Amino acid sequence: MGDTTSAAGTNQLRKNSLGVGAVTFLVISAAAPLTAVAGGVPISMLLGNGAGIAGTYVLVTAILLMFSVGYVAMARHISSAGGFYAFAARGLGGRIGGASALIAILSYNAMQIGVLGLLGQAAGATFGIMPWWAWSFLAIALVGILGYRQVDLSAKILMVLVALEYLIVLIADAAIFMAGGDSGLNAQPFSMTQMNTGSPAIGILFCFAAFIGFEATTIYSEEARDPHTTVPRATYYSVILIGVFYALTSWLMALGAGVDKLVPTLQGLPDPTTFLFDLTGRYVGGAAAQIMGILFVSSLFAGVLAFHNGVARYKYVAGREGILPDSVGVTHDVYQSPHVGSIIQTILAVLGVGLFAVLGLDPVLNLFTWLTQVGTLGILGLMAISSFSVIAFFGKDAMGESALSTKILPAITGAILAILFVYIFAKFGDLTGASGSLGVILPSLVIVAGIIGYILAGNLAKRDPAKFARIGANN
Repeated sequence: MGDTTSAAGTNQLRKNSLGVGAVTFLVISAAAPLTAVAGGVPISMLLGNGAGIAGTYVLVTAILLMFSVGYVAMARHISSAGGFYAFAARGLGGRIGGASALIAILSYNAMQIGVLGLLGQAAGATFGIMPWWAWSFLAIALVGILGYRQVDLSAKILMVLVALEYLIVLIADAAIFMAGGDSGLNAQPFSMTQMNTGSPAIGILFCFAAFIGFEATTIYSEEARDPHTTVPRATYYSVILIGVFYALTSWLMALGAGVDKLVPTLQGLPDPTTFLFDLTGRYVGGAAAQIMGILFVSSLFAGVLAFHNGVARYKYVAGREGILPDSVGVTHDVYQSPHVGSIIQTILAVLGVGLFAVLGLDPVLNLFTWLTQVGTLGILGLMAISSFSVIAFFGKDAMGESALSTKILPAITGAILAILFVYIFAKFGDLTGASGSLGVILPSLVIVAGIIGYILAGNLAKRDPAKFARIGANN
């Protein structure tokens, strides 16, 4: 495996290697559907608004579809692996682009390293043999190898894993539906009464967190076939597939236990993340529940791989365009992968998991919860910036796009996402259990990353004004 970088003029990602299906699976795997419904849905039901989480998923899906309208309108005119970073730079200027680049790198790093904690815990519980951190290190090694090579290899593996995730959950869904649930089929989980029970705000936040990853369609635009068509389609497909799947499954999970029995059932479980497995055992059989447990681990692995691919590309573009050192912004001479960014990400993952293991911190309550919420906070902030970038980008010339996609919907979703960012930032400690100063330090990492990126972009403007002016441009 050679480690030489691309020669001048060939430093680019592997063109025309991903179609609509491949991009869709890459981003759906980052959202980790089985992880969300097995891990996130029961916790959101318990801490949030109970059976009303099904209706909340419909609401959040609608908001994200509105966000996607402006997002894909801009994607039709900008093809860059920089994603949010490129959008921010072209809409709001290079310094905001630099801030967005560092926030994106922090956020996807945090998501990947955090999910490694849950993966280690789940693999240890499913297979035994090794402690959680050993399973996490094994996953890091496998992901590092795949991330170093060409992206279509990762896409093929993720297609298989995600398809199996959907299949096992849909089997459980069908069994609950055919049995009529615990007390008959009804639409109560979609009613405003149920959506407003408990703590609706917490339910909304968990639902947004479950979608994290869908927005990454744009980072594969330089590797996509016909990106001006592929990226918009993949974005819409991802939001709709994820949203319908989450709403349907959470509805049937609530009916499977019984709407009135749901929260007491969850309160009686020593670990609420076993809820879906218990329902599967009840309605399908023990063998299906065991298979689902194995696929839960593979779902986590798929999510880790997708986040690894995403953050490696953000590092590559930031290096290529002068925000990070030039040595980061190169591709492999054979695989045309962002191999330096991939190697850096692998090292950071080892250090992150190693630190939590040495300190004896819990892989789920601490590593997973703290870091994934930092990532969620950062990505919500990036989505808000992206919405406002759309308005600024099309401010002087709509380029054939409608006012609905360039002004109205971006303004609405930008305001919603900005409010959510402020809310999570203020309530971070309460939402994650990060007590004391950690409840302030952890969310503040997003602000610190943004300030560092802003300064780095400013330094580039002084050092090389011409290069600064090209930040986020099509490649």
